[in-house]
Amino acid sequence: MSPAEALVQRQLEAYNARDVEALLACYAPDAEQYLLHGGLLARGHEQLRPRFLARFAEPDLRAELLSRSVMAGWVVDHERITRNFPEGRGTVEMLCIYEVEAGLIRKASFAQGGQTLDAPPA
Repeated sequence: MSPAEALVQRQLEAYNARDVEALLACYAPDAEQYLLHGGLLARGHEQLRPRFLARFAEPDLRAELLSRSVMAGWVVDHERITRNFPEGRGTVEMLCIYEVEAGLIRKASFAQGGQTLDAPPA
């Protein structure tokens, strides 16, 4: 496993453990998150922290890695995220593109697929 891949795997595990300190330790202090081909979502730990903590408040939050591609300092994950949407529990597929430099995630861009709600209990 390359150092970039190992770093992205650590951040995925920290995300699933809801460990904000371990997660932020994977990101450069001035890291940036973007919508893919879109606007800035957050810059720096001071903006990343509340975004992660808000997501961690969802009781069913879980990221499942569907596939991963690695090329030098670039790691591209295809994930299925279980979320608690206002309409109910469900999943959304995400394409997550991480740029790793000097052992930290410097930039991350995200594309979100459509959400699928779980079937209501019978």
